[in-house]
Parts: sequence; structure tokens; C-alpha cells
Amino acid sequence: MSAIWTVMRKELLDLFRDRRTLMLGLFMGPLLFPLLILGMGAMAEQRARTQIESTLELPVIGAERAPSLVAFLATLNFEVVDPPADPQAAIRNQDYEVILGIPEDYAELWLASRPALVEVLYDGSRQDSRIPVARVEAALRVYSRQVATLRLMLRGVDPALGEAVVAGRRDLSTPEARRGMALAFLPYLLILSAFLGGAYLVIDVTAGERERQSLEPLLATPASREAIMSGKIAAACAFGMLSLLLILLSFKLSFQFAGSGPFRGVDVSFAAMARLLAILAPMVLVGTTLLTLISASVKSVKEAQSYMSVLMLLPIIPTIVLLVSPVKNQLWMFAVPFLAQNQAILMVLRAEAISALEWLVYAGAGLGLGLLLWLLAARLYHREKLAISA
Repeated sequence: MSAIWTVMRKELLDLFRDRRTLMLGLFMGPLLFPLLILGMGAMAEQRARTQIESTLELPVIGAERAPSLVAFLATLNFEVVDPPADPQAAIRNQDYEVILGIPEDYAELWLASRPALVEVLYDGSRQDSRIPVARVEAALRVYSRQVATLRLMLRGVDPALGEAVVAGRRDLSTPEARRGMALAFLPYLLILSAFLGGAYLVIDVTAGERERQSLEPLLATPASREAIMSGKIAAACAFGMLSLLLILLSFKLSFQFAGSGPFRGVDVSFAAMARLLAILAPMVLVGTTLLTLISASVKSVKEAQSYMSVLMLLPIIPTIVLLVSPVKNQLWMFAVPFLAQNQAILMVLRAEAISALEWLVYAGAGLGLGLLLWLLAARLYHREKLAISA
């Protein structure tokens, strides 16, 4: 333990002497992530509010065929304008988000009290078209319902006879669960921060020292190689946990001052932050030991850094899988790296309790994987060519 502590202290002192690297490693995430999340949330909220409340310019093809419909749309904050010469090109060029088309037989079907088809032209691949299309379709549903009711009343028929069953919706989701949906991207950022939080330090203390030829004198000391490697891993874990703690505190402060939007009311108590820290701690160990294993098996810092692009993709795999195929939480998920962290963080954000058995499986799997990677890295540290620079 004395050798581990000595090596750990030495590596941390070397790191803290490099002020620029220290500032980037510790404060870039805590400053950038909250600004990114809150900025994106504010922009999305402002965009949605503008699209919902503003007057929507709606080109109508054949507006003269449906004067009552056009008049009705004008009462719902729609400004009916002349259609473009090429509606399809106008939609693709984003000149308009939505265009309404009235067919030539609309008047004939209207007079015969028959359903009249109208076309809503839009580009479904454009996110901006979602709210305008919903506004147009909602207006058409209201207009259709009102006209149908008047037709039945004109014929002396109770409009309620046309509805045998009325479906009522009751949303049982809690406000915390709905806020958890809005923060579905947060687990990826937190897992990535924990997984690669000590990346710079752990690569530098193994691959970097090989290039600088300072690893060989260290390995020649009476201290065991396991103790030297463990001291380096402990230093990287301490730095990663400190960086992660600052990121969580920055999220806490940011969500506390979120005046409105989906992030208002998020549980940012110290108890919730402590649960998140406990969830991410095994990932710090796994990431540090994995990077130690990689750094001990490569010949240079550049080669070790080439793995970073692949490692950055690993935490996003569970997010993509759950978006494509959502599944119910099951016990085995808490033993799968990255998926376990993703599910556990979402449970905290949704204010759901994590059972003692789930905590036990999660901690056992995370610490077990970290121990396995530590053993593999220790074997590489016993190779004599480790101390030889490329």
C-alpha cells in the first residue's frame, strides 16, 4: 500500500503541475455539458413556442373551392396565402413547412354531404414540419367535427348517436418520468465522462512514460510491478472521480437555475447526485483499467490515442439499442456494461427506486470486470519489453 500511495501521489503531483491540461481535464466538461444541454433545451423550447403561438402561413391549393374551410382556418391563427407554382419543390426547399391541397371535386362532395379528401403536403424528414403539420391536422379535425355535428342536427339526428364509445386518456406517468424522457441523452454524457475521465492521465503514465524512457527506472525500483500499476490506476481513478464530481455539481447548479422548460423540477438533491456518483464509480474503474491495458500493449501515445474514437462509441450503443427496441428493465441488464449504467441513471432521473438486488448485481459485475481488466494489465506489466521505448 505504501508503494501504491507513493506512485499515486507522484502521478497526481506531475499532473497538477501541468496547469493547462489540468484546467482542460477538470473544467471543460463541467462548463461545456450544462451549456450544451440547457442551450439546446432553451432553443428547442423557444422554437416550439414560436411555431405554436405565431401566425402560420398556409398556402392552400384551390382555396376558392372551400371558402368556409378557408374562413375557419383564418379564425385559428392561419394566414392563407397563394400556393407556389411548384408545391413539391417549395416543400423540399423549405419555403413552407406545410401546404394544404383542395381537390377539384371538393364542392361536389361537400354538397352531397360526402367525405371530402384534402391533402396535407409536407416533408416528414424535416423536424421543423412536425408542429405546423400537427396544427393543420388538428384544425381540420375540429372543422370536420363541427360540420358533421351541424349536418346531423339539421336532419334532426342527435350527434351523440355517431359515437358509440368515447375514449378517455389518463396519463399515469409522473412528472419525474416525463422529465426523464427529456433527459434521455444525459446518460451517454455521464457514462462517457466516467469511462474516459482519466484517459489523458492513464495514457500518459504508461505509453507516455515509455516514450520518455522514464518508465524503466520506475520499474527497476524494489516496488512490485502490480503496485506501480495500481498506483497509476488509482491516480487516474482519483482524477476521473474528481472530474465526474465537478460535472455532477455543474448539472446540479444548472438545473436548479433552469427557470422553465423540460429541465425544471429535475431532482438535483445531494442524495440523487450521490446515487449517480455511485452508479458511475465502477465505470471509472473499468475505463481506467481498460485504458491501462491498451496503453501497456501499444508502442506509443499516438497509437494509444487512436483507440479513443472507438471507445467513445461504446457508451452510445445502449442508447441506440433502446431507441430502436425499448425493453423493460430486467435484472440481467444490471450486469451488462454501459447498458447497466444507462438503465440505472434513467431510473434515478425518473425518481424510481433501485432495489438492493439490482445494486448488488450492478456492483458485482462492474467491480468484477474492473478486476479482470486489472489482472490482464498486470500480466502486460510483467513483460520486459514494456520498459523499452519504441
